[in-house]
Amino acid sequence: MTPEGLVFVDTNILVCFRDNTDARKNAIATDWLRKLAQSRRGRISTQILAEFYAVATRGDELARETAAAQADVESFTTWDPVQPDIELFRRAWKVAERYSLSWWDSMVVAAALMAGCDTLLSEDLQHGLVVEQTLTIINPFIDQ
Repeated sequence: MTPEGLVFVDTNILVCFRDNTDARKNAIATDWLRKLAQSRRGRISTQILAEFYAVATRGDELARETAAAQADVESFTTWDPVQPDIELFRRAWKVAERYSLSWWDSMVVAAALMAGCDTLLSEDLQHGLVVEQTLTIINPFIDQ
């Protein structure tokens, strides 16, 4: 089921999209990203792009060619990436304090909130958590 509003995508979803070692996760991530791209409802941040690029080119996980990883990052720039600024930091500080999330997870959640998303796709964050009464975290790999 795809939500109606804007959907923020965490790094692990992008990794599963390019990782063929788990066919089920790859298919689910591919389906989500394809639908979000077609509907233009996918959102992302520069933090997510940087994390994905680091994982994709590290060699021990995805081992993508540098040019292929760069092309992936370039393709996701059409998703209106949230840029880091002091407002993002302020929002992340509040999120970290209120929801007891790690700093980096708080930055992801804050970016999703700033992008106006009502859904955050993440394998790592608490499935079903509602942040600030507007953003619901969904783990797309959980069987429902």
